[in-house]
Amino acid sequence: MNDMEAKVRELRQLQALIEEAQAEAETIKDAIKAEMGDRETLTAGEYKVTWKAITSSRIDTAALKRAFPDVAARFTKETTVRRFCVA
Repeated sequence: MNDMEAKVRELRQLQALIEEAQAEAETIKDAIKAEMGDRETLTAGEYKVTWKAITSSRIDTAALKRAFPDVAARFTKETTVRRFCVA
């Protein structure tokens, strides 16, 4: 086995561990949220947990493109990124 294959194998194993830990963390978060109900704050020993509603405004780009395609085109900025994927 070459060195690069070993690195990729280790990366895949670590990614699987991270996914498992994230799923476990989400389960714990859901249990805490269930306990909180409608409350925004909870104190658990030395820890303070907050779960607050946040309102934000976003532009509906699909609707903007339909209603004002020329304006949307003038303010559209194209970016290029490289996506890293291990299959």
